[in-house]
Amino acid sequence: MISGPAEHLVDSPAALRAQVRRLEQRVQRAEERRRALLHIMGDMNELNRRLARQRRAMLHILVDYEQGRHRLARQTDRRHGSRRALVHILEDFQRSNLRLENGRKAMIHIMGDLRETTREVECREQELRDKQEQLVQAGKLATVGELTTGIAHELNNPLNNIELFVGNAIDHLDLGVAERARLLEDLRQAMEQVRKATQIISHLRAFGRSAPLSREPLRVNEIVRRSLGLIREQLILRQIEVEMDLCPDDPLVLGNAIQLEQVFLNLLTNARDAVSNSAARRILIDSGVGEGTVWVRFRDTGPGIPPGLEERIFDPFFTTKEVGAGTGLGLSIARGIIREHDGSIALARHASGEGNGATLRIELPPFGGPV
Repeated sequence: MISGPAEHLVDSPAALRAQVRRLEQRVQRAEERRRALLHIMGDMNELNRRLARQRRAMLHILVDYEQGRHRLARQTDRRHGSRRALVHILEDFQRSNLRLENGRKAMIHIMGDLRETTREVECREQELRDKQEQLVQAGKLATVGELTTGIAHELNNPLNNIELFVGNAIDHLDLGVAERARLLEDLRQAMEQVRKATQIISHLRAFGRSAPLSREPLRVNEIVRRSLGLIREQLILRQIEVEMDLCPDDPLVLGNAIQLEQVFLNLLTNARDAVSNSAARRILIDSGVGEGTVWVRFRDTGPGIPPGLEERIFDPFFTTKEVGAGTGLGLSIARGIIREHDGSIALARHASGEGNGATLRIELPPFGGPV
């Protein structure tokens, strides 16, 4: 509905037709935005299909990993056997000079086998390291797939705000009552929402790509907040309350931000699933320093871990979730990452147990030595 001074009202057919054309143009732009949104949803569906293929590829990678491990064990046994044979040959050499030539030939063959076996072992070890990195990346892509719905909803808010502010500016220009200060404010607000959407997308892209092996000083509390930001929308939609009591000292650790973010995000998704059917849906996160370590705890009000499974939850493919609800790789990958950071992750025995919720504690060495 058009409002304003009487002198701005449309009072001629030509002006009315011009206004109708502007309205048609606005309708056309709205239709274009709708089609763009449909394209975005199609891209999201394609991403989900790609993630399904990644999961299947991950299973193949794990099978290759297990086969490689068995081959490595057999080659190691061969190497030990060759070394024992070399010892026997040297003993025979000392006992009899008549067998010296045969002993030398046998020794040459054995040394050749040892060199070949050593090269094969080194190649297999490198292959195992590569497959472990692929497994970690596949786990991140699976996590990105779980976050797609929440990220789409979170992006919808700034897009709606942009449409509102730009629409206000267009309305004021159409009515001829635009004030420069008001238009600038609406456009500034629209740009702020664009920056917010860009930050969300950049964060998701940085999390999804392969993490470099470099380490740098990091603020643990900041990594916790960034991880929570990726899953916050899902927690809100599921009416899950998050309580944080982070250390005011904001301690530093030496690590890889993307890898630590993957660990924290995995613990948050586990806590999210654990409290989904609980009467009290809360996740509690706190951090602190003490005894030469920086620690972070993730607690939930779910059913907890049954006694006797405290260590098994870190085994590959072991899960307490229903069939099809998890791969059982999250905590295994998390433990591997934390160990690479010279830290530890464990289930707090005093606070866990069936019906008491679960508490997972991560400890990392502080940057610069003991706190």
